[in-house]
Amino acid sequence: MWIAIYIAANRAQADMLKKLLCNEGILANTRPTGVASTLGDGMYEILVLESEAEEAQAILCQRAVR
Repeated sequence: MWIAIYIAANRAQADMLKKLLCNEGILANTRPTGVASTLGDGMYEILVLESEAEEAQAILCQRAVR
């Protein structure tokens, strides 16, 4: 089952975080929250498999510290 682990401020940030997680071997996906325009405005959920959620959150936390 997919679980949201982060809410990105926009599509560009969501795509960057998805790529980061994928490079670390975590299967990730994004989904717009609410109404997002075709230009990518609006917030996006970062989704990972529930079994990988803890590891994915740790990766994102490490990234934020750098």
